[in-house]
Amino acid sequence: MMQLFLEASDVWLFRDGKPFDAFSDHRALTFFPPFPSVMQGAIRSHHLVVRKVDLRDKNKIEAEVGTANDYKHLRMRGPFIAQMKDETNVIRYFPIPADTTLEKEHGHQFRSLSLKPISEGVLTSVPSELSFLLWSQGDPKKGDFNQWLSESELLRCLAGETVTAVPSNKLFERENRFGIGRDDLRRTTKEGALYEVEFVRPCTNFGLWIEVNGYEDWPQEGLLRIGGEGHGAIFKQMSSPLPWPAIPDPLPDRFNVYFATPTYFEGGWLPLSWDKFFDGKVTLRAVALNRYHSIGGFDLARGKQKPARRYVPAGSVYYFECDERARLKPGLVQNSITDLGAEIGFGQIIIAEWEEA
Repeated sequence: MMQLFLEASDVWLFRDGKPFDAFSDHRALTFFPPFPSVMQGAIRSHHLVVRKVDLRDKNKIEAEVGTANDYKHLRMRGPFIAQMKDETNVIRYFPIPADTTLEKEHGHQFRSLSLKPISEGVLTSVPSELSFLLWSQGDPKKGDFNQWLSESELLRCLAGETVTAVPSNKLFERENRFGIGRDDLRRTTKEGALYEVEFVRPCTNFGLWIEVNGYEDWPQEGLLRIGGEGHGAIFKQMSSPLPWPAIPDPLPDRFNVYFATPTYFEGGWLPLSWDKFFDGKVTLRAVALNRYHSIGGFDLARGKQKPARRYVPAGSVYYFECDERARLKPGLVQNSITDLGAEIGFGQIIIAEWEEA
């Protein structure tokens, strides 16, 4: 196993995989941190460089890193925004949970919403098994999606404590740059081909944390290409690996599942069955969701776009009740809850206990 800290050598560009050119869509937005599907491409490509594989030999490429749908030995966790204070002190940052409410605006203080049983006579549009409502004791406030929590603050938040969030501009800045399409044959600009691209620049000592299993022989540090336009990332192997929060075993009678990375379910915001992920009886009681992400990409080997799928976004929280024998199913790839992409880091979870208000 190796854990990498990636620092930007300039700016980065991470898009969602939608087709983009100066005529079809004039503005390209950056998602940060990038989706795991973006990072696996950068990691596998650099592994080919490390292994000195001839990039014209498709058979050797497949033998070394697999195909678009077969990741072979690769197991990846992340990426997450991180701050490197020194080589042994790295702090991960996570999206603020979707079930939080703002308590103190100027202090960036947030708290999880209260859960109360749905009373008789109350009409709702939620499925019958969702028997709890999330509500605020004070005036309702619209969620702020530009706030992040350090790992320690996230764990406190999931436990129901008031926490202090960090605005996104303390972690990274967004930069917009303009361009115009060119006619290379005539060496002129194209009329109506103005476009805008959004880049991201991490703040000083901030970058991306990622864990990689299955690849060896990487140098302790180096430079790799990452994201759109192949911008550079300076990587360093961490000398003191940062552990992932442990999954309770057995699970508490009431527990919530926080999704640290996006997850894909065949049923939309639900899997076809929770039995795929849990041993014992578990019942979903409440859900806090943000707007879905459409994640696709470009299949370089086939020369066409991959199908775009809707993913439950990072920061979403699912509340469960269970019997005393329930536990996360053994054998899950990286203990992920997702129907797709567990090998490369989709569906990464943190589990905590919750109580009724």
